[in-house]
Amino acid sequence: MNKFEFEQDLWSKGYKNICGCDEVGRGCIAGPVYACAIIMDPKSNIAGVNDSKQISDKKRRELKELILKECLAYKVIAISNEEIDQINILEASRKAMEEAVKALEIKPDYILTDCMKLHTSIPYTDIIKGDEKSYTISCASIVAKVMRDDFMIELSKEFPDYDWDKNKGYPTKYHKEQLLKKGITKHHRLSYEPVKKILNNN
Repeated sequence: MNKFEFEQDLWSKGYKNICGCDEVGRGCIAGPVYACAIIMDPKSNIAGVNDSKQISDKKRRELKELILKECLAYKVIAISNEEIDQINILEASRKAMEEAVKALEIKPDYILTDCMKLHTSIPYTDIIKGDEKSYTISCASIVAKVMRDDFMIELSKEFPDYDWDKNKGYPTKYHKEQLLKKGITKHHRLSYEPVKKILNNN
């Protein structure tokens, strides 16, 4: 697969500052959702860059450092679990992406997103499985994933009963079992199952 297909097409049309956007943490039942907007140097071609879900934690961390050295600009935005409950996860993910784009030190000429439509005057393309197909989106995916993982690892020190340092807030069997035993924390998403189910049964 040519991971520069979308970028090469845009470069050929005169676009220079191409921004990739992706989010992580949509399926978690605890913690914020993170989104990264990033503009890579057109000369960048880091080996191993792919959808963050398909890369080991160790490799992601190595790639993240290389990505940040070779990017022209990046921004990561987090939307809290409370706001996710208020506006729903789709809108929270969209908001995180849009805010990340607006906060970039360089204004993008074009945006590539991982299957997310944006409210923006900047031209963009939302690509199904974009984190697998586009190098720039893959870079955003890796940066957002590592930063969110680090947040959940730190949060786990305050709430050690839920194994967030291992599951990062995803609804693993152990996480769900501990929800029943230890209860719901202020970091859980109340609109998500199985958190909602526990609330309804109380």
